[in-house]
Amino acid sequence: MTATAPLARSDAPRAAAEFFARTGGDPLTDAFPPKRAAHPVTGARPVPLEAVEALWHEIHARPRSGASVAYLHVPFCETHCLFCGFYQNPWRAEAGAPYVDAMLAQLERGAATPAQQGQPLRAVYLGGGTPTALATADLVRLIEGVRRHLPLAPDCEITLEGRILSFGLDKARAAFDAGVNRVSLGVQSFDQRLRRRLGRRTGRAEAVRFLEGLAALDRGAIVIDLMFGLPEQTPESFAADVELAASLALDGIDLYALNLIPGTPLLVAQEKGKLTPAPRERLGQFYRAGAEAMDRAGWRWLSCSHWRQGTRERNIYNFEAKSGAHCLAFGAGAGGNLGGTGFRILPRLADYLDRAGSGGCLTTGMMQAGPLAPALNALRAGMERGRLDPLPVSQALGTDFVAVAAPLLDQWSEAGLMRPNHRFLDLTLAGRFWQVTLTGHLIQWLIQEMPRLRAAPG
Repeated sequence: MTATAPLARSDAPRAAAEFFARTGGDPLTDAFPPKRAAHPVTGARPVPLEAVEALWHEIHARPRSGASVAYLHVPFCETHCLFCGFYQNPWRAEAGAPYVDAMLAQLERGAATPAQQGQPLRAVYLGGGTPTALATADLVRLIEGVRRHLPLAPDCEITLEGRILSFGLDKARAAFDAGVNRVSLGVQSFDQRLRRRLGRRTGRAEAVRFLEGLAALDRGAIVIDLMFGLPEQTPESFAADVELAASLALDGIDLYALNLIPGTPLLVAQEKGKLTPAPRERLGQFYRAGAEAMDRAGWRWLSCSHWRQGTRERNIYNFEAKSGAHCLAFGAGAGGNLGGTGFRILPRLADYLDRAGSGGCLTTGMMQAGPLAPALNALRAGMERGRLDPLPVSQALGTDFVAVAAPLLDQWSEAGLMRPNHRFLDLTLAGRFWQVTLTGHLIQWLIQEMPRLRAAPG
């Protein structure tokens, strides 16, 4: 989870037609220009630098209530995968214990604050980076520290993110014993040649054996990520990956499009002509192939990118974090949110290690949510799930959301991206693929139109 980004605004309002989808072709491929990585539109504004430290102490001294989660960041990786834009620090075995000591110091120092006490947490996410790179003893210490210093709901989802590399079944058992009840692993692809080219050291057969063994432990939800649009990948080969994953007794599968992030090895390799990812305009075909493979296997989608089978997988952290929940943040580079104030913990490892247990300000910048935040959070929550309920958005706006957004909603329905379902608006398969684009357009529209409506006479 990252701190929010400022809204880019132009002086003149954009006409509704600028948000319209193309019609006449396949909406999965033709509705909008090709999907690209972009900063989310939030409506948030930066906090003046001179006010950051005082606001940090204020939001941590403020009682916290309502939906809440926590994020713990472990910013080390054994390798730098070609596609990854989040790489921070190379993993060194001797770095693990001091880093966990610092995180425990931050957890312990904040335990008495109203922000860290407060409402029981619905979910805790240990992400990175690669938390599973930690030595077993350090990983167990960290999980036990979470359970000791954070107020967890009885059914709190505790996720451990990681990679198959360096995460054996003995370490998995220890993590489950310590309190983890959900494991999320970045597999990306089972294709042997493609895995090598992406910097994945574990082979296909080893990955399959490990996932089968992990599922056989029957200790918690097992979730993996699969990525589409990779070099040399086809919709058919991606569907084969999905079918294999669906056969492994897992609980959840995420299907993500490759984002070409500036500075990543993959983008550099593409610019040099060494690797060629799938054309952006074909990503919808991959999404269709994956979604249809999930449907054939009997899996049910929980969100536009996430599927599950059975009853164990809940995906709580991702839902709540994208819906504006309070998020306590621990570890270098962790993103948090308290009462609509977004922040990022000091990303430089040396700075964090020096100050983690000091009780002082652990960020250099903050973003403050705007007045439309409750409505935008309700909007994001519905769009993420693929079924938008206009009622909570309207209640937060104080006016009829459907009437305000009618020009966009009507045109998108005609373009095959959504359809009415009683009081709801359901995204079609194409709409789910374009969900991030649609949500961004709706947010921009509300930020643009609501001040004009409120300023209008009468």
